[in-house]
Amino acid sequence: MTEIEIGLWVTGAMLVMVFMGMRVAFAAGMAGFIGLVWLRWNGFGYDPERFWKALEISVKVAGQVPHSKVSAQALSLIPTFILIGYLAYYANLTTALFEAAKRWIAWVPGGLAVSTVFATAGFAAVSGASVATAAVFARIAIPEMLKVGYDKRFAAGVVAAGGTLASLIPPSAILVIYAIIVEQDVGKLLLAGFIPGAFSALVYAALIIGIAVIFKTVGPPVGGFTWRERLVSLPPALPIVAVVVIIIFFVYNPFGDAWGTPTEGGAVGAFIVFLMALFRGMRLRELKDALLETAKLTVMIFTIIWGVLIYVRFLGFADLPGAFADWITSLSYPPLLILICILLAYAVLGMFMDAIGMLLLTLPVVYPAVMALNGGEDVLAADSAFGMSGTMCAIWFGILVVKMAEFCLITPPIGLNCFVVAGVREDLSVQDVFRGVTPFFIADAVTIALLVAFPAIVLWLPSLA
Repeated sequence: MTEIEIGLWVTGAMLVMVFMGMRVAFAAGMAGFIGLVWLRWNGFGYDPERFWKALEISVKVAGQVPHSKVSAQALSLIPTFILIGYLAYYANLTTALFEAAKRWIAWVPGGLAVSTVFATAGFAAVSGASVATAAVFARIAIPEMLKVGYDKRFAAGVVAAGGTLASLIPPSAILVIYAIIVEQDVGKLLLAGFIPGAFSALVYAALIIGIAVIFKTVGPPVGGFTWRERLVSLPPALPIVAVVVIIIFFVYNPFGDAWGTPTEGGAVGAFIVFLMALFRGMRLRELKDALLETAKLTVMIFTIIWGVLIYVRFLGFADLPGAFADWITSLSYPPLLILICILLAYAVLGMFMDAIGMLLLTLPVVYPAVMALNGGEDVLAADSAFGMSGTMCAIWFGILVVKMAEFCLITPPIGLNCFVVAGVREDLSVQDVFRGVTPFFIADAVTIALLVAFPAIVLWLPSLA
């Protein structure tokens, strides 16, 4: 049996385990380890006396790979970004942000829902975790919308969809993971997420206003705020803006040299939010809760990374990524059509897998194929299929893939944000949230289509770095 055939059999077995309900981390780790043993034993000609040698070698490989990758400095961004979000919540910065958005925007049709989207976008700029964003605003925004007569399913859909913005707007844990898997610059990828993230929020807002105009009872406008009340609401929300600006300057200083690395920017941002939380009266219990929630989410992400990296090493030995890239480039279809088919495949796969696990499992195979479609890692823009250099293609594809991951956070039956919102609100079922989030599928499809058609939306900021 060839190495490629072994790779296909093991990958198929892993997908079966995932679809049967096994956690991605354990399914990938188990499949990767079994695949390593199989490959090594296959190399020994299936000699029974050399099975234990194949097992010994595979144990060493499986043990070394996760540690060598997870100890990378770039991954330290993830816990600091998550901690920023939880500290901001326990410091009540999220409530101040929503209140400011409500007083300035609630007068338009669907104004409270639009305010929620913009507030989630603002919180996403200091959080980096979609699940945390959805959970926070399910507690803050849904009661406000229900109070003025919003349909509860629509209100829940707004929060679930708005929470996905944390996947794209920096600091983003998923963008960091993508950068590490494909070995690209973390800072440039974080920069690339700003404009598409803001653009996604604007598309959501336009959809909400359109629905509120057509269906008058869905999102009634809320007025009555004076200019003084609006202005008074701004200072409490400014700390979040300050943290975002500081992180941006650490990642990329437009006026000169950067102040530090993205990792240092995340650490400084977490420290500043911690000081703000203390100033606002955060107690020891709340600090403990913030640290525990950060630890839980970080451990979950790192566990997935550990398991998947064993599988990725197996893929490398089986040469499955190279074979897939060769097959993709041999197809007699336009490269852009193939890319669209890959994105559609992500939409289907995301119905059955969580976003981080999906990206970690697919990128080692899909990323080399997309780069080969464009002409390779070192191709110049003039010689490429998509009209961009290899580095820019990696950034552009990363934003597209992360946007697809956002889409998967709200698609049934696995849409994690929908389960989080339903879990926070006892008056809502998961089915209610899935029904409420349905219109946002259209908004995401429009956003992805525009990002594909106009790559400059993604590439303008990183091209300045």
